[in-house]
This record gives sequence, C-alpha cells and structure tokens, in this order.
Amino acid sequence: MFDATTILGYKGDGKAVIGGDGQVTFGDTVLKGNATKIRTLYNGSILAGFAGSTADAFNLFDMFESKLAEYKGDLFKSVIGFSKMWRKDKHLRQLEAMMIVLNKEHIFILTGNGDVVEPQDGKIAAIGSGGNYAISAARALDKHAGLDPRTLVEESLQIAGELCIYTNTNIKILEL
Repeated sequence: MFDATTILGYKGDGKAVIGGDGQVTFGDTVLKGNATKIRTLYNGSILAGFAGSTADAFNLFDMFESKLAEYKGDLFKSVIGFSKMWRKDKHLRQLEAMMIVLNKEHIFILTGNGDVVEPQDGKIAAIGSGGNYAISAARALDKHAGLDPRTLVEESLQIAGELCIYTNTNIKILEL
C-alpha cells in the first residue's frame, strides 16, 4: 500500500465509475492538491486510475494502452496479457504503482508485482492509502443506501478524504 492517494472503482447497474482524490504527497508534505489520477483509455471505453509513483503510473498506463490496442479493447485479455508481459520483465517488477481498470463488464486491480486481482464481489475496488476507508464506505453505501453509482463513489471518497491524511476531498469522477 502507498502513502499516496485514494482511487475507487465501482461497476454496477449497467455503469462503470471511477473516482480519485487530487492529493500528491511527498513524505509528509502535500505537493499538490488538485492532481488528476484517473483517465479514460481505449477511445473512452475503459476507465483507469493509479496510486503510487506518478512516473511509474504513466509508464503503466502507456504499456497497458498498448495491450488494449493489441487486444482491440478486450479488457479481460488485456489485463492477462499485461500481467504476462510484466512478469517477464525484471524492470517492470520494480515499478511502484497500482492501477484499477474497469468497464461495464469487468473490474481489476493491477499491482506492482504484476498481479491481476478481480474483487471478490466483482464490483468494488479501491487502492491507495485511503483505499480501505473508501471501500468500507462503498460497501456499506452499496448495501444500505440505494445510491446511484456516481454518488456512491463520490460519497465514499469524501469519507476517505476526511479520514486519511494522504487523501483530500478534491474528488474527480469519470463514468461510462
């Protein structure tokens, strides 16, 4: 886990939503409060967000986008191909970043060890310092509140931002 940010992805009700805070932290100092750590990939059909080293994350985005192009936007095949590529390259295994990637059908966490993890419930994933706060809030809201997916992600990240010192409440959201 990184002392840097919170990203939350949610897949449900025919929608895919990802959100992230805007805090960039270096040690115990906030360097920036309005960074963008989420983006759309493959012509807007895939959502992705990162936690960890910014330079490493951009490298991961570029490599993952090449796999999406190779597999014509098939998210499942792309994450498997990406993991295989990652495992074979000793330099990639040194990257200090994690990603959440999702579309309306799938949601995955890609780790710095080359792992691909599909959440147990198949619909909620979180990474970063405030990830445990965000996923706890999201699971409770999903179970009890009946919120639409965008509001669920936004409220969960708001809670994480109020609890985690490496996360702020400058939240950005993308959805499919």
